[in-house]
Amino acid sequence: MNAGAARSPELTVLRLARPYLKRLVGAGLLAAATELAGLALMATATWLLMTAAGQPPLDRLTVAIVAVRALAVSRGVLRYTERLAGHDAVLRLITDVRARVFGALAVRRGAPPRSGDALSRLVSDVEAVQDLLLRVVVPAAAAGLVSVLAVGLTVLISPPAALALAAGLLVAGVALPALATALTRRAAAEVAPLRGALAVDAVDLTHGAADLAAFGATASALATARQRAQRLARLERRLAALGFAIDAAGVLVAGATAGAVVFVALGAGVHGVLVGVLAVGALAAVEIALALVGAARQWTGLRSGLTRVAQLLEAVPDTDPGTEPAAPAGREADTGPAGGVVPAETRDAREAVAACAVRFDGVTVRYRPGAPAALDEFDLDVPAGRRVAVVGPSGAGKSTLAAVLTGAVPPDAGRVILDGRDVSGYPPDELPRLVGGLLAEAYVFHATVRDNVLLGRPGADEDALAAAVTAAGLADWIAAQPDGWNTVVGEEGGQLSGGQRQRLALARALLAAPGVLVLDEPTEGLDPSAADEVLASTLAATPATHSVLLITHRLNGLAEFDEVVVVDAGRVVQRGRHAELIAAPGWYRDQWVLQEAAEHGYLALSG
Repeated sequence: MNAGAARSPELTVLRLARPYLKRLVGAGLLAAATELAGLALMATATWLLMTAAGQPPLDRLTVAIVAVRALAVSRGVLRYTERLAGHDAVLRLITDVRARVFGALAVRRGAPPRSGDALSRLVSDVEAVQDLLLRVVVPAAAAGLVSVLAVGLTVLISPPAALALAAGLLVAGVALPALATALTRRAAAEVAPLRGALAVDAVDLTHGAADLAAFGATASALATARQRAQRLARLERRLAALGFAIDAAGVLVAGATAGAVVFVALGAGVHGVLVGVLAVGALAAVEIALALVGAARQWTGLRSGLTRVAQLLEAVPDTDPGTEPAAPAGREADTGPAGGVVPAETRDAREAVAACAVRFDGVTVRYRPGAPAALDEFDLDVPAGRRVAVVGPSGAGKSTLAAVLTGAVPPDAGRVILDGRDVSGYPPDELPRLVGGLLAEAYVFHATVRDNVLLGRPGADEDALAAAVTAAGLADWIAAQPDGWNTVVGEEGGQLSGGQRQRLALARALLAAPGVLVLDEPTEGLDPSAADEVLASTLAATPATHSVLLITHRLNGLAEFDEVVVVDAGRVVQRGRHAELIAAPGWYRDQWVLQEAAEHGYLALSG
């Protein structure tokens, strides 16, 4: 993220509001009109009551009576219209922001976000954008405009009283908001990260309950979650107490301002009904200005969430939101299975990704200081269009190899060269088009089968979509479902079996068709015959010009690969064709014999 975004996350977020600027300005003007109607209602009703006490002729009160009724009705109508206009604009904006945050979470580098934290970012942090507009920007703009108009109208009655009112409004609208921000900034900055951490704890304690119990870590996890919850509760109580104190100060400022206005007005020769009108008007004006205090408190509480959203928004390309992409002149647009229009130029660019050569040059990765290296000065060349399988015992460094190649884990030493360029030098939105696939943690979202597969290439047509699921062995299952492509897979794919989730993620990887297709245990959870079919169809569906890097523990089916690399303790210990390796003594031949015996036994029992 650049320095500008770090200094002002609000600007990073608000630039997305440009397509809805007219709607937001309209909502702000309606909010100001609502407050003005309320201020005029208070002043008119005060004049009416004080004048009526003198029992004047009824015709002197008729206009005021009608005005009170009109202002009371118009205030409600204006408030409803302002809320309607404001929420319409903001909900449109939130749709754009949530889509961009989702996209940023999908392509971001580094360790993938924990699912609870990702949910927090997609829900509560994105809602901070909504609150920024509806509870900060619009109310603050309306309060500022009404305050200026109130002082201007008071000048017409008594300039000295207007000065007293202006002083009170400055205290209520500037000094108190600044004080509120200063007092609550530190505590509020901790709230959003704590909520995200608590969301992670909740997911771990529910979905990981069995694992925690197996390792005897349930009590520790509960204690950690309880400590975070208590810390969050203390922060929220502190913020509530500070808010109460500031609100009390606001009430005192309103009373003092009204008293000062009356005192100054009497000294300037204003008497009678106008003094009461000025007093009540001052109270109403300061009450409106105190909305700035609430806006400041809201802004302080939202800033941490806005910063988290801004960090993610900086990870996706800067395009104008709220506009439909147009197809370039002379090119036809393609309508994808999800109904979205994808420019032909974009479609061709995605499908025309060429194979890339990969070279690991002395790559070393340690996950913590002093620990054994997951990859130890690892060297490997994967020429463009070559199909290479990486095997080895558990903990040998196979998944780390994939994580380094995809940019998820930076190496401690050495480098990975992709298509003649260091992997770390690729923009986060460009790298997944060149190298990607099915990794160890393939996320399956609570959406339809179609939506989950289309994450691989949102602009794919029906033929490409069908080819991907067929190659992954999922087509028959989809056809058997009552809702077909629209079958909802549940949270984290909970409605699917382990094998079906794996096939769904594989179909997504095949649809993406990156230049280097990385497959980390693509047949895990499948029986031997199904695994053989899926691996063969996957290779057949991958363009011959594209490179394939398969990471697997299963050795059957590797005869079709150009090379098999055996990794142990982060280094290459054997390499060659399948036939060569089973003919030579070593880990590969030993493992081949064991797996063949186990699979023959499985087939005998199941047959």
